[in-house]
Amino acid sequence: MPSPGKSGSLSNDEVQRYARHLIMPEVGMAGQEKLKAARVLCIGAGGLGSPIALYLAAAGVGTLGIVDFDAVDISNLHRQIIHFTGDVGRPKLDSAREKIAAINPFVEVKTFETRLTSENALQIFTGFDVIVDGTDNFPTRFLINDACVLSGKPNVYGSIFRFEGQASVFAAKDGPCYRCLYPEPPPPGSVPSCAEGGVLGILPGLVGLIQATETIKLILGQGEPLIGRLLLVDALAMRFRELKLKRDPACRVCGSRPVITKLIDYEEFCGLRGSEKPVSNGAPEISVEELKRRLDAKEDLFILDVREPNEFQICNLNGLLIPLNDLPKRMNELDPDKEMVVHCRSGGRSAKAVEFLRQSGFSKAKNLTGGILAWADKIDPKMPKY
Repeated sequence: MPSPGKSGSLSNDEVQRYARHLIMPEVGMAGQEKLKAARVLCIGAGGLGSPIALYLAAAGVGTLGIVDFDAVDISNLHRQIIHFTGDVGRPKLDSAREKIAAINPFVEVKTFETRLTSENALQIFTGFDVIVDGTDNFPTRFLINDACVLSGKPNVYGSIFRFEGQASVFAAKDGPCYRCLYPEPPPPGSVPSCAEGGVLGILPGLVGLIQATETIKLILGQGEPLIGRLLLVDALAMRFRELKLKRDPACRVCGSRPVITKLIDYEEFCGLRGSEKPVSNGAPEISVEELKRRLDAKEDLFILDVREPNEFQICNLNGLLIPLNDLPKRMNELDPDKEMVVHCRSGGRSAKAVEFLRQSGFSKAKNLTGGILAWADKIDPKMPKY
């Protein structure tokens, strides 16, 4: 059990725990007491949220809030280090709370098992000093940014994809916000998710620790935070670059004449019907059940796989592999008179391929609804999922 404190607000056990902090003049007793009094909210308990939560807890941040509504999946484990193999199927919040308590029993953990929305964001942010963005989609990033600006709280931002990452501190006093850098979201489906494009398992640790470091600096009031600076990480080359950012006077939310004075519908703003549904672009579709029936009936169907070669090696439907980006220059390999079923992992890339093919005269092309994941779920449970 922790022993009673005899030195300020830190107990004897805490003094021993944080001894290497306390002997640093930039932290000391006063700084460690600031960390203990701090209240930090982490949005997400996934790739970025895992190292953020673990290291902030170990550093002695007194109150950690975590927003997440997902369960641990086996595909999370190569990067979401707060979750272990035995946690698969458990709510991420339960797993995260357990690990934080094991690391530092002095930390109070507040959990919010919900999707962050325009209706609950400002209320959840109340009572926290710093907001850390550990999310992986554009609607939530814009929501977090706007809620931080409206509530006057700094937004410690990070993002990752494949071997590359970004980090900055937005919405701080006199500094730019996320909208100053990205006034508008990219077109729906134009930027692959980590589920579609992959991510090096170590990368969220690298970027997440940068976010945790920036959070501690903000709490301590020490050093030079990433305010007005965007740090670019290239893990494959192990290079770090920095871009200078300025506050945009015409920014719609933090500018001199803001037009966004309350939280909006961010799914609609980003052109999405739902963040978990692939955009079909109106492409004609065929279900996996219908495809299975027609294949069993020996109908003359042509299967086109528009994933990448490394994905094809994991599992496939014995179709012709032409990656989406190669499709325009390899259309001569396709017969426009044949009925064609196009698929990818989950349906997003193949929908783009079908739209392009039909515009190019392949009127019999159809998209496989749900892609190869749907085939594994509904037709062949032995097929590996990724």
